[in-house]
Amino acid sequence: MLEGLPPNNAAHVMRVTLDEHRARAVADLMVESFEPAEAASTAFETEAAWPGGGKAWAVEVYFGFEPDEESLRELVVAAAGEDAAALVSFGLTEKQDWVANSLAGLKPVRAGRFLVHGAHDRDRVGPSDIGIEIEAGLAFGTGHHGTTRGCLLHFDRLLKRRRPARVLDVGCGAGVLAIAAARVLKRKVWLGDIDPVAVEVANENAALNGAGQWAKAIVSRGVENRALREGAPYDLVFANILAKPLRLLAPSLAGVIAPDGEAIVSGLLIADVAGVLSAWGAQGFFLRERIELEGWASLRLGR
Repeated sequence: MLEGLPPNNAAHVMRVTLDEHRARAVADLMVESFEPAEAASTAFETEAAWPGGGKAWAVEVYFGFEPDEESLRELVVAAAGEDAAALVSFGLTEKQDWVANSLAGLKPVRAGRFLVHGAHDRDRVGPSDIGIEIEAGLAFGTGHHGTTRGCLLHFDRLLKRRRPARVLDVGCGAGVLAIAAARVLKRKVWLGDIDPVAVEVANENAALNGAGQWAKAIVSRGVENRALREGAPYDLVFANILAKPLRLLAPSLAGVIAPDGEAIVSGLLIADVAGVLSAWGAQGFFLRERIELEGWASLRLGR
């Protein structure tokens, strides 16, 4: 998995090798501990054996700034125990190394009628598919992560009973969700991201997919940008971000959703679901459907 928006200058990396359970716990805690545009965390199986059985798992966390090593060790200890502190190492890297490596060779991913693919798999898009072409780039949300795929599956199911007229994608990343909406609805969608690099990539992807006239990303934290608020009320809001911002943004996002509108939210570990539902419940929303993929939950919420 790769979670978090890649920092603009990801020259610093923290590494630690553990068993699978603790590696995932460390990677997840790192994601929760930093702003989305500050750090990206990945955990993956290696070929080496772990002394306690099974394969060893490597965690790599990339930063766009020089991190506080002692604070990071404390986070590792909190997630994986005292003995893990001695296994942590720090170094320098180049941002293109991990971005390219994390996305290279990814196979097409299907989510209902949507097929997210690279240029080399254009011929695999069927006549009834809605193909979304995404290449390796400096923005999270390629469709290969369980959170983005979960949102696409929710959207595909929603389209079988209604066609939302006004759609907003908050924290759009690479723009997959907004592009999917623009292509299937053939009308304007609103989208924004806190990271200027993500906005640039999303606009490039929209143009690549023939959706540039309908989807133009702007820089915005939530719906702080006036242009996103002016598009309200929305029939559907995508928010594939993280648990903490989903809780904090619940009031402002609920405020731009139409009375009969819905929200598709993701970026949630299973343990995060209760807290997010509580925050949105305070705004009058309830759970309509839940999808779990790869340890992540995606929720469709209605009033």
